[in-house]
Amino acid sequence: MNWRVRLRNPQFIAQIAISIFVPILGYAGLTAQDLTSWAILLDLIIDAISNPYVLMIVAVSVYNAIQDPTTSGITDSMQALTYDKPRKDV
Repeated sequence: MNWRVRLRNPQFIAQIAISIFVPILGYAGLTAQDLTSWAILLDLIIDAISNPYVLMIVAVSVYNAIQDPTTSGITDSMQALTYDKPRKDV
């Protein structure tokens, strides 16, 4: 995996954040509008970390976010491994 390039891509960062945050909210039956204080958010995170089922859902979600479906296995293509920054197709 070309983690350096992936971590420089704002779309990848957003995808990872969403893949962690949305399953936790879904399991708790909450929406983002329900998070009205830092205490509520902290309680939600602690509850999620202490629940193996939620951790498994988050792990599967993150796996789906990092896995490239255009290549076999979980690695990036040989071409993508040579990139120094995210490629911009025109």
